[in-house]
Amino acid sequence: MSFVLIHGAGMGASCWDPLLPLLEGDTLAVDLPGRGTRRSADPRSVTLADCTAAVVEDVEAANLEDIVLVAHSFAGVTATPAIPALAGRLRHVVFLSAVVPADGTRVLDQIDPDVRAAVEESIQGGVYRQDPVGATAMLCNDMDAEQTGWMIDQLVDDSAALLTESVDLSGLRADIPRTYVRLTKDACYPPELQERSAAVVGGDTVFLESGHMAMVTIPDQVAALLHSLSS
Repeated sequence: MSFVLIHGAGMGASCWDPLLPLLEGDTLAVDLPGRGTRRSADPRSVTLADCTAAVVEDVEAANLEDIVLVAHSFAGVTATPAIPALAGRLRHVVFLSAVVPADGTRVLDQIDPDVRAAVEESIQGGVYRQDPVGATAMLCNDMDAEQTGWMIDQLVDDSAALLTESVDLSGLRADIPRTYVRLTKDACYPPELQERSAAVVGGDTVFLESGHMAMVTIPDQVAALLHSLSS
């Protein structure tokens, strides 16, 4: 059994740090291009296809099998195209408050209008840069001061392509068990929009009482859920 964790926009693999010690089995938190172990990539040049390729590359390099693949937030559109390439290795795919718009549309088309306006203002020259004040409101609404400070420290510049390119959801046709995790206190991707994405994903739906960064605020509950899905 192994866990492969894919972060959302504006952060790197470090966002999973509070969860990693709680997972049993092999774990891999992927850094998408432009941050962490792949920080040499210029965010302005990074595409959705590059992000998907990074996931496949890391999994194959680690030779992981029997994988629970976890996609958080905007990683919904990174993980989905990776499913066919990894299908023989996958046990379950988990969409954690993941943005999954209709096939052929953009992430920006499937987020709350107020959030969308803030995101669009944060895109300049092909780079998405989150304002710490706005990020605190969207990501940290259920965090204490220490957690909030840690979370804001994790923010990085990101590729605007994650938000503005058309998405490919053909991977959802693969016959792999999947679960959508809806977060009831999420101020970044509100519950009604999570419901739409869950309908696109199909499979099962479960609920956790958390804001957008459940792996930071309730890592024990997230770990318990992932272990239950791997059995």
